[in-house]
Amino acid sequence: MPRTIDQIRASKLPSHMMQFAARGALQVPPAENIEILVYLALHNKVFGELARLTLAGWDEKACLAAASDPATPTEVLHYFISPDNLRPKLLPALLENPSVSEGELVKLALSALRETIEGMLKSARVRSLSGVLTVLKTNPYLKREEAVEIDGLLGASQSASAIAAEEEPGEVGQTAAAAEQEASETAGVQAEVAEPQAGAAKPDAEVSAYLDEHAHEIAAEGEKPFQAIGGIVELLGPDYFPVIETAQAPVPAKTAPSPAKSGVAIKKVPSANEPERKNTLQKINALDVKGRIQLALKGNKEERSILIRDGTKVVALAVLDAPKISDGEVEKIASQKNVLEAVLRQIPLKRRFMKNYIVVRNLVANPRTPLDLGLGLMKNLLTQDLKNLSNNKEVSETIRKLATKMYKQKLESANKK
Repeated sequence: MPRTIDQIRASKLPSHMMQFAARGALQVPPAENIEILVYLALHNKVFGELARLTLAGWDEKACLAAASDPATPTEVLHYFISPDNLRPKLLPALLENPSVSEGELVKLALSALRETIEGMLKSARVRSLSGVLTVLKTNPYLKREEAVEIDGLLGASQSASAIAAEEEPGEVGQTAAAAEQEASETAGVQAEVAEPQAGAAKPDAEVSAYLDEHAHEIAAEGEKPFQAIGGIVELLGPDYFPVIETAQAPVPAKTAPSPAKSGVAIKKVPSANEPERKNTLQKINALDVKGRIQLALKGNKEERSILIRDGTKVVALAVLDAPKISDGEVEKIASQKNVLEAVLRQIPLKRRFMKNYIVVRNLVANPRTPLDLGLGLMKNLLTQDLKNLSNNKEVSETIRKLATKMYKQKLESANKK
């Protein structure tokens, strides 16, 4: 007798049975139920969203049993270890499961957050896979001591390449040590490119520490210029118009129209002793990656509001580490659709930000927030916000349906009291 999953693959189940299947309500073994749900989530356009929603709240013990079993279908394992679906408690079992391919571990290493990185470095299997370790070393969330640990695990090949790089310091491929040394020695970069009163000071200890910690990413970005996510026009806003300069013949004083009546913007030409002042955007455009990082950490609110949209990730993330960044700024950032996904992923890693309910609410309601992050934060929302979220057409259907389910559950719980 064919299994139910085989009947579903062959499209032999009636519609009402398919709906039961997407809700996990079929009378089949737990492992087959998970296999059915994963198949529908990945391949069925009609019931896929419902299946994904069901999987998001599926029994953790059953999921752990499937994640630990080498006989579990590869498709199921790959679904569970996907960054969009990964549950932290399943990670150790998935990493040690030999049926999870090295290719999937490489994908995970590329997008891993702090908790996932720590779990991967504890895995005996991951520590033996040089390909995964090499990719993990490029992860922007990797700590400096972890990078050193990975170097030791990679062994002789990494040591040989490091020695070769030291013997040829003029080559483009600098070692991590050379990059870090460069980061610590470039204290006067700002003075060369920014306004004298704004950038002549050397980076303080906090800036230097950030440059050292992210030396690998900074070296990889090279001289990448500022480029705002969403484009400059969106950044400047609809009210921005360039200054118009017109060459006109002298007009007698009595007949000369005032600037307000003429509709022509008059630009003051600075004298030789009065250098032309740069606006914030011009100032940022003149800076290299390290200069923009220093400005992100030590600049003002206006400068942070522009740099948070920098297409260079290491610069945008520096804004969130700025000592003077306010809760109001973070609330606004959490709702922005024109920032890097990495920025939205970084916010929950800051305990201070997660104490602010508005930040959590804005993250969940932001359609740019990754699905796995939004699903994980929804449990913190109040009843009214869950109701609003269930009617928000901008977020994914999965978020809306789960919000509806949680809203009803909270109402029922409140009514019982």
